[in-house]
Amino acid sequence: MASRPGFLTDWPWTPLGSFKYLLLAPLVIDSIYSYATMRDHEKLLIVAMTVWRIVHSQVWISLSRYQTAKGTKRILNKSIEFDQVDRERTWDDQVIFNSLIVYLTKVYVLGTNTLPFWRTDGLILVALLHAGPVEFIYYWFHRALHHHFLYSRYHSHHHSSIVTEPITSVVHPFAEHIGYTLILGIPLITTLLCGTISVVSIIVYITYVDFMNNMGHCNFELIPRFLFSLLPPLKFLCYTPSFHSLHHTQFRTNYSLFMPMYDYIYGTTDECSDSLYETSLEKEEDKPDAIHLTHLTSVDSIYHLRLGFASFSSHPLSSRFYLFLMKPFTLILSFILTSFSSRTFVFERNRFRDLTLHTHLLPKFSSHYMSPQQKEYINKMIESAILEAEKKGVKVMSLGLLNQGEELNGYGEMYVRKHPKLKIKIVDGNSLAAKVVLHSIPVGTKEVLFRGQITKVARAIVFSLCQNAIKVMVLRKEEHSMLAEFLDDSCKENLIWLVGDGLSTKEQKMAKEGTLFLPFSQFPPTNLRKDCVYHTTPAMIIPHSAQNIDSCENWLERRVMSAWRVGGIVHSLEGWEEHECGLDNSILNSHRVWEAALLNGFQPLPLPSFET
Repeated sequence: MASRPGFLTDWPWTPLGSFKYLLLAPLVIDSIYSYATMRDHEKLLIVAMTVWRIVHSQVWISLSRYQTAKGTKRILNKSIEFDQVDRERTWDDQVIFNSLIVYLTKVYVLGTNTLPFWRTDGLILVALLHAGPVEFIYYWFHRALHHHFLYSRYHSHHHSSIVTEPITSVVHPFAEHIGYTLILGIPLITTLLCGTISVVSIIVYITYVDFMNNMGHCNFELIPRFLFSLLPPLKFLCYTPSFHSLHHTQFRTNYSLFMPMYDYIYGTTDECSDSLYETSLEKEEDKPDAIHLTHLTSVDSIYHLRLGFASFSSHPLSSRFYLFLMKPFTLILSFILTSFSSRTFVFERNRFRDLTLHTHLLPKFSSHYMSPQQKEYINKMIESAILEAEKKGVKVMSLGLLNQGEELNGYGEMYVRKHPKLKIKIVDGNSLAAKVVLHSIPVGTKEVLFRGQITKVARAIVFSLCQNAIKVMVLRKEEHSMLAEFLDDSCKENLIWLVGDGLSTKEQKMAKEGTLFLPFSQFPPTNLRKDCVYHTTPAMIIPHSAQNIDSCENWLERRVMSAWRVGGIVHSLEGWEEHECGLDNSILNSHRVWEAALLNGFQPLPLPSFET
């Protein structure tokens, strides 16, 4: 929001939220009907163009976030936070707005008249009109927006994003977009009046505007030097991402739309433009101190990644109604991602003090980890990721979710045994996870019923509870026998029953009203009982000093990380020189990890309150 919102700041359909796309329903229905009845096929092109613009922008945001996470050719080394994601979640408003304008023009101006597919004279006229009137008028309109009166009421909203992303380019108040639409519409309106407009000229021009807008805000330099060496005048006809980035950091320079020539003519070119371009091109890939290796969970989780839908990933993972409509595309994309990706890749970069943390994705879903045929392949991918990180000098690799499964690799012990000279430290984070659960149990508790797979965390929790004379109840006799194998005689008398993973509906119904379900697993139970309280999986609140936090980790709330991930971060911050992995790894040093986490600013999550 602008610092002093002016007239027509909000979009008319803001109250509709995600249902704003219903505004396009008449357009879609009429287009399909017109095409089916052979009355007018051009209306359907408007729908196709709308979809193309959204996909085009999403490709840019995914590419930009991937590239800036790697660090290669990054322009600004600053962070993006949740407030920017929330502010920019309305980036698609301009697509809806433009689609409605084009549709109304088609209905009330062109009617049933059809446009030629191609006209060379129309394309040339569009190019000339953009280079002349559009760029010139935009330059002075943009400078006017930086006058304190208009800036405080409108343009400050756009400049709230110092570190830009592709979709930052179209995040403006409604009144500004009216002005931009009138300016950028000059070539199309003129060619329409002159009778030289064509389908190709409309598609090419709109795509050109979107491409240049997204490119200029992508925060990594991608235009190679040889282009400017081969065509020196190109410097005045095409801006670079670093050129426009200076406008967002300096505010009073580099006002041009896409062609910097007017900045050179009127003396508003930033003197650092050339040097920033050169230094950005020379930026090499980041060398992280620690890597957290995770994987996909549900099929829809591909959109929840930081590389996916920005507004979606900024909230805990949940089902969305529009994802159901995208199911065919989701399945195709999932198949491509999991079938043709043979290595892990970085998708998120965070900063903790002087620590650079990368999060890498192993492109497999949770279902793949259940398949015996996939386990060997997954282990090889994890091993390759560890060895590659070793070569880069990474100090710590933490294994998240099912990447540390007992049956998969023995909580990472397989890799340590296979490569005894590893300098990189493997961390499973289970010591901290167990301690988080233990500290979540209310003081004065006398009995605890366990229901979950008997993992390393489960054993650690049971061992600690029994030592403190807290009675642990189980539901299955076979689980009692399994736990009794590692407990000493003093603990066995307090142990009753414990059950495996997969809390069923029937078992949840056995709980009394007001029961607190306290997960110790990587995955949360299904919340079926409204009369009971469900805590989150073991996790901690991250310190305020943590930077570049703009997405949620799976189902966890904002600025909350799983204890397994925090364990790896703490291990790296403390500079510990031993591995923390394997089934035989002692859980008695969990107090050290817990204290270190608290000293580094991580805080336990409060227990949820029960509301009747």
